Amino acid sequence: MALSYRDIRDARNWKATTGLSSAKFYELVGHFQKVYEDFLGESIEERHKNAKDEATFSTYAVLLFILLYSIKTGSTYDVIAFNFGMDRANAFRNQSFGMSILRMTLAETGDLPKRVYESVGEFQYEMEKHQSLLLDATEQRRQRPGNEQDQKEDYSGKKKGTP
Repeated sequence: MALSYRDIRDARNWKATTGLSSAKFYELVGHFQKVYEDFLGESIEERHKNAKDEATFSTYAVLLFILLYSIKTGSTYDVIAFNFGMDRANAFRNQSFGMSILRMTLAETGDLPKRVYESVGEFQYEMEKHQSLLLDATEQRRQRPGNEQDQKEDYSGKKKGTP
């Protein structure tokens, strides 16, 4: 049985699975639908009529729930596919396509986080509007320099070397 937003019964589970309240979710569905139809020039229903294969998501709410759930839980494509009854390739396609629609939706509603600032002053001005700031400090992989001197400059000394 695939996961469904229709099975969510309380506010805590709405926040746990989507990061939103049910009211905010349904409000976002309306915006998402408008952007989807403006971008593609047709509704989900029209696309299903013209499709050769059976559709994975039947409504805007289903697609949005899959997106928000996968973002909130950090799910891999394997997990998305398992939880929502689709294959991995379809999970990837739906996630990629849906994320582009979601980004356009959040940009249109003014909820897309700003990621580039022209100056430190502009950044400080934007941060003063918020009470708290969350940072993703996950270590990122990078290509190890081939030059030994460059390697020494990059080495922080915090990790033990490998034998």
